[in-house]
Amino acid sequence: MEAKTSEDHLKVQKMKKKVLRKQVRAQHTLMRHEGIKCVSHVTQSLVIANAGLGNGMSRQQLLRILEEYGAMETLLMPPNKPYSFVKYRTTEEAKKAFNALNGKEVTLEDCDQNIVLYINFVEKVSLQNAVPTSLPPGLMVIEKIISPEEERRMLESIDWKADEDIQNAQKTLKHRRVKHFGYEFRYDNNNVDKDKPLPGGLPEICNPFLEKCLKQGYIKHKPDQLTVNQYEPGQGIPPHTDTHSAFEDEIISLSLGAEIVMDFKHPDGHTVAIMLPRCSLLVMTGESRYLWTHGITPRKYDVVQASELGQKVRTITADVGDLTLNRRETRTSFTFRKVRRSPCNCIYPSVCDSQKGQQRPVQPSFPQNEMEASKLEQEYVHKVYEEIAPHFSSTRHSPWPRIVEFLRSLPTGSIVADIGCGNGKYLGINEDLYMVGCDRSKNLVDICGEKHFQAFVCDALSVPIRSGSCDACISIAVIHHFSTAERRLATIRELARLLRPGGTALIYVWAMEQEYKNQKSKYLKEKNGSKNKDREMNTGIAQRPLNDQGPDNSSQDSAWSGQLLNDLKDENCGAKPVADFRLPVHTNRTSFHSQDLLVPWHMKGGTKKKEESVDTVVVPGGSKELQKLSPVFHRYYHVFCEGELEAVCRSLDCVRVQKSYYDQGNWCVILEKL
Repeated sequence: MEAKTSEDHLKVQKMKKKVLRKQVRAQHTLMRHEGIKCVSHVTQSLVIANAGLGNGMSRQQLLRILEEYGAMETLLMPPNKPYSFVKYRTTEEAKKAFNALNGKEVTLEDCDQNIVLYINFVEKVSLQNAVPTSLPPGLMVIEKIISPEEERRMLESIDWKADEDIQNAQKTLKHRRVKHFGYEFRYDNNNVDKDKPLPGGLPEICNPFLEKCLKQGYIKHKPDQLTVNQYEPGQGIPPHTDTHSAFEDEIISLSLGAEIVMDFKHPDGHTVAIMLPRCSLLVMTGESRYLWTHGITPRKYDVVQASELGQKVRTITADVGDLTLNRRETRTSFTFRKVRRSPCNCIYPSVCDSQKGQQRPVQPSFPQNEMEASKLEQEYVHKVYEEIAPHFSSTRHSPWPRIVEFLRSLPTGSIVADIGCGNGKYLGINEDLYMVGCDRSKNLVDICGEKHFQAFVCDALSVPIRSGSCDACISIAVIHHFSTAERRLATIRELARLLRPGGTALIYVWAMEQEYKNQKSKYLKEKNGSKNKDREMNTGIAQRPLNDQGPDNSSQDSAWSGQLLNDLKDENCGAKPVADFRLPVHTNRTSFHSQDLLVPWHMKGGTKKKEESVDTVVVPGGSKELQKLSPVFHRYYHVFCEGELEAVCRSLDCVRVQKSYYDQGNWCVILEKL
């Protein structure tokens, strides 16, 4: 009997040592991933290893496990991580949960897999959410486009049980089943044989749906090619763009049978996860169709917003306080396209198979890292403004009314910094304020000095003004010149640093939407016959990249196994990976078709008359070759989509957005320092 007791005691001690080892390993993982240190004393907050979205624990199950031990204030589940954070209302409740759950084995409800929980105390539960994202330009999701009855009939019209036949080009691929109608998409060359249409055309049952899409303006031309894909849970398709030379601009895809999360990726690495609800229509045009890759990661669960599960869902944001897992079901997609009859002439030749090999002068590509971003801004922002400063200043003399209103609303004696002051247009608006300006351009700062304004040279990322010393700041038409999301966020953070608590900042950036609420901006209205001095001459260059040379910088989603990547050529849907992205050159006084672009500045007194078109190579400021050919300079811009500026500001904990609005082609916010 004593031997039995001793053996049991050894087992218990061995188990305790194992749990302790696992606890320590979990502590190291947390420090490495999040920089959060675990503590040995009791607190209200716990980190729970092996209970994360990344290893199959749903929010609903974890809530049920944790609420047995007391009331919770917060439950945070970071996406794709194997741990979660919980904060109880009292330390007693947290200690109770720690004692009961540390080393406890539980079964994951959705997959019947056993896991062991390992718990540690942490000082506080606080994770920074990613900046909310908007849909890629040119992309729409129309929900409930068809009724459940229409969905049932369309699904029943596809007979997957029949033998593969040539007429419908049915194939059972390794990771999905597919049928083609109208034209067969060939996976050996990622294109269609335009001279060999399939018999029968598109199924008649699709006609009412397509007529509806035409009538409501989702498409301009009736499609003549249909690809039907069926995905079982765990299946997907690699990131790709549909072959440019095969199909026209508009591509629409109907989701039937189940919802799915589709991942979109820009060449700069920016990703957007979008929920495609059941019976919804995905419309891809322009940038989203030609430039962004889209794909479905092969997995059995999607990470989604818990509060909107089963409701109206679009972009999936990394809100760690509102994420859970959603089990996938069998999904069928009907993807409609119009076969292209002439070469593609899109504005993205670096990723266009129709335009490969066409020689164009070299132009900058989108920056892939911090060093490239800094170099791009140096060549296509800083140097350009040094060159054009006198002419630029001569066109910048009329203050914008709402900025004047903001400055005149500030209390007498307020200390105000104009970050990116240019020629000092706003420095003398209100003589009751103590205003100081700064700009990256020495020549523009010299112009401020000539006007007897206080200004100095510096970068908006690092302003040599003491923290908390300003009552207000303004940043007008500056932040859109920073070439990465991280640098734009850092600029706003620097503005916030300058403000005292309660201080305010006004920010203006150029808007992607130059036509808003059926009203054209002043920028578009001045396209023809304008005598306004702010007018920038049209260079005759289409808004398209001028070069398709450069290495392939694309990378596939890490979730894909090596074997699946080897199958990419055979199985992706009209796809090829995105190559090096060259920045398009904008045609002045026209709508924007890309968020990141080069905008021409035509120097006054050039060699060409106003009416003449000036074809120039894209050369940065300071180039003697450029000035001899034609005085046209190109400035880098990132134009902001609706909600983007406000979302970036809201990602900072130290400020709150007092107001956001649209003003003549610009998105604007007023921030308050907390």
